Amino acid sequence: MKIRFDTLDKKPKIWNIVVLSAVTVALLYYLADRNEKAIAFLIPVYLLITVILLLRALVRQMRYNPYSYNTVYYAGFAVFGTLLFLVHLLYLYRALRYPLGFDPRQVVNYLSSSGTTYMLLSFPFVLVFAVALCISNIVLIRKEGFRLTNLLGIVLSLLLVGGALWLYQYDYYVSGSFEDIRNHALITSFCSTIYLYYECMLVGTIFAAGYTSRYEPDYDRDFMIVLGCGLRKDGTPTPLLKGRLERALGFDKKQQEATGKKLTYITSGGQGSDEKISEGVAMKNYLLEQGIPEERIITEEKSANTFENMKYSKEKILEKDPQGKIAFSTTNYHVFRSGLAARRNKMRAQGVGAPTKWYFWPNAAVREFVGLLTEHRLKQTLIMGGMITLYIILTLMVYR
Repeated sequence: MKIRFDTLDKKPKIWNIVVLSAVTVALLYYLADRNEKAIAFLIPVYLLITVILLLRALVRQMRYNPYSYNTVYYAGFAVFGTLLFLVHLLYLYRALRYPLGFDPRQVVNYLSSSGTTYMLLSFPFVLVFAVALCISNIVLIRKEGFRLTNLLGIVLSLLLVGGALWLYQYDYYVSGSFEDIRNHALITSFCSTIYLYYECMLVGTIFAAGYTSRYEPDYDRDFMIVLGCGLRKDGTPTPLLKGRLERALGFDKKQQEATGKKLTYITSGGQGSDEKISEGVAMKNYLLEQGIPEERIITEEKSANTFENMKYSKEKILEKDPQGKIAFSTTNYHVFRSGLAARRNKMRAQGVGAPTKWYFWPNAAVREFVGLLTEHRLKQTLIMGGMITLYIILTLMVYR
């Protein structure tokens, strides 16, 4: 079943997960010396409910606003929660089959080390992903030339694989006093939580970027914003920009066939220091050559980045039709971040993604991921800080 965007007016809340987590931690502490076997049941039930709530929130978030950090968080942590639920089902089975060997502290220990467990279980997939990313980067460098930005995929691959191997080696063996072992566990918990956070962010970003880039809006749009991305020396669109224009034209054709409704194009992009004309004018010229009449094209020439593309295009749209329904066309890897920029400008717009060469997409997607990490720093700090605090509390419970 396809999830339709912008069909829900109320933003989903996940305070129920926060409350559930707090209650679960309190129950763990309470049951530790009273009803030890209940702990083996408590964790899988908690994880199952959490995954269900995350998936429900994900669906509702996409219906409300798919271009959101919440989409990334819900998807990434739902995958983590699902894998953790399966692991703790195995622990529950062992506790029921071998009750005499059951130790409730071990269950809490499993929970406190779940970040490391997830890292180890997901490592084969991370390794395959890293190798594929390196291969695409090597091909990209051979095709497009050597630039520092073309090394992002290789750098991320080294961080993912190297971080996992270092943490595994660090946590493999420890000896010393009780305080030494506890401090070692705390450091491991701290590092694995940071790794866990960024891995969940990566998984969530891949999902959000992939789903939104393949989405096809309803054929009821009034405006199509085409985002600029550079020109050739002669002032004509680059292949990347031409792909965005062709994707917009293709959507326009399908909409006219389905409903008879024609789009008004907003060609958005300023003039760079090395460009003969503005990107907005170059795109207009291209559309005119494809038979689009001038009265259906509005040119925006002030923007210098994606946020400004959306900001100044919105101003043009408000002048013509404040109630108009909006779509935007960009390259597939850029749809999600472009949607974020639109929502930051309080504009409900749905994106369509133009295809790009297979070897270019992974590195560009990594660049988008890095870009996401630089935004909403306070929100990310709060979530990561909350995770670190939770795992430290669980670790201290093991070594109390």
